[in-house]
Amino acid sequence: MAAKPKAKGCLDLKSARVLISNDDGINAPGIKLLEKVVRKMCRDVWVVAPETEQSAASHSLTLRRPLRIRRLSRRRFAIDGTPTDSVLLASRQIMSDHPPDLVLSGINRGGNLGEDVTYSGTVAAAMEGTLLGIPSVAFSLVTDDRAAAKWATAEAWLPKVLKRLEHFSWPKGVLVNVNFPDCPAKSVTGIRVVQQGRRKIGGDLHQGTDPRGDAYFWIGAQRVGLDKKGETDLSVVRANGVAVTPLSLELTHTPSVRALKDIF
Repeated sequence: MAAKPKAKGCLDLKSARVLISNDDGINAPGIKLLEKVVRKMCRDVWVVAPETEQSAASHSLTLRRPLRIRRLSRRRFAIDGTPTDSVLLASRQIMSDHPPDLVLSGINRGGNLGEDVTYSGTVAAAMEGTLLGIPSVAFSLVTDDRAAAKWATAEAWLPKVLKRLEHFSWPKGVLVNVNFPDCPAKSVTGIRVVQQGRRKIGGDLHQGTDPRGDAYFWIGAQRVGLDKKGETDLSVVRANGVAVTPLSLELTHTPSVRALKDIF
């Protein structure tokens, strides 16, 4: 069967200049795996990531202090800032002679599903790439906090996702969020393109008292499910599928614009 021709404006991975970043830090196993896989598919791969873990940093930008760039090797750099800082400095400084054609963020240890995308530094790195006009993808591996991550699953399925994304004509202001399920690679049921689900972190807020007698509060990991009807990223990974969700940076709710105009 002949390969499906690429639409106009699609990526060519072999010739693409790729920037890899994350929120787990430059030494995290997920970013090392992502680099390993992508180097087999692309000739020009750069890694620019936070010096330390920045999980749940969201789309934060460092404005009140200077940032430092530490060169680790020819195309690997650590930034003492956030995922957003890393992608911005990579595009505007480190790779300024030829900015990246593609930004890949991850592979995060833990899913970024439902409302996670609003907190996630992994997704934020892809958001920053999108704001800079660069096609961007966030990768996460759903993992139980108390279990070993099934990195082999991500390694097996990531190339399949990237090869299919070569046929995607990237709309302006859109990034792609990918979640691999918490199961062995051979048990994955396939790749599904679905909408974002709904759930909310903070369902198990804990209160305690510190040694000085002052109250403290600890936000736990429990989520309250508010999943939509039909297939979502949440339901797909529960069924051992790879969830692919296009996310838009356009947050305006158009029906409310019309309603508010009538009021004001």
